[in-house]
Amino acid sequence: MDSLAPVFAKNKEWVRKKLSITSDYFTELAKGQAPKSLYIGCADSRVSPEIFTASELGEMFVTRNIANVVSSTDVSMSCVIKYAVSVLKVDHVIVCGHYGCGGVKAAMDPQSIPTLDPWLQNIRDVYASHRKTLDAITDETARYKKLIELNTLEQCANVMKTHDVQVAYRDRNIQIHGWIFDISTGTIIDLKFDTRTSMNTLLKTHSLLG
Repeated sequence: MDSLAPVFAKNKEWVRKKLSITSDYFTELAKGQAPKSLYIGCADSRVSPEIFTASELGEMFVTRNIANVVSSTDVSMSCVIKYAVSVLKVDHVIVCGHYGCGGVKAAMDPQSIPTLDPWLQNIRDVYASHRKTLDAITDETARYKKLIELNTLEQCANVMKTHDVQVAYRDRNIQIHGWIFDISTGTIIDLKFDTRTSMNTLLKTHSLLG
């Protein structure tokens, strides 16, 4: 088994560099957090938001899972959204998928994966909702990318369905964004999720506001 000693060595060097630039960097960081955005992304090891957005510690509140799914049955996700939106009062919620997502790829495979099937069903439901569009795409790679994009947008919609986000939209116009991280180029693609139109449409039929 490989030693994890290099991790500790890199940590020490990172601390040294931070302190050489700002001597009270960690003292200030320890006082508390005030991030402006909540990032909901995939757990893929190649997709670290603090790195590809060049963010400092404390700038983003982050949660990640397989295929950036926002499910009403996921207690952890519900708690993260509630804390970020209602306590930290973030101004933006970002749902970020990525090309080459293994979770989405597995969901496209009809073969059953017993331990993952309940989770993958969330993505298979997205496929079912957009079957006509997806089945019309003959190129498998293009269809795969399209499902990744559609899954990200559907999870944006799921974020909107939460009570705390609806309250935050009413009170301070919180914004929701759908992104794709293209691993092959290192760039972020904005899917242009329209918070205002989508939220106003949702509130007419599925408002959780009293």
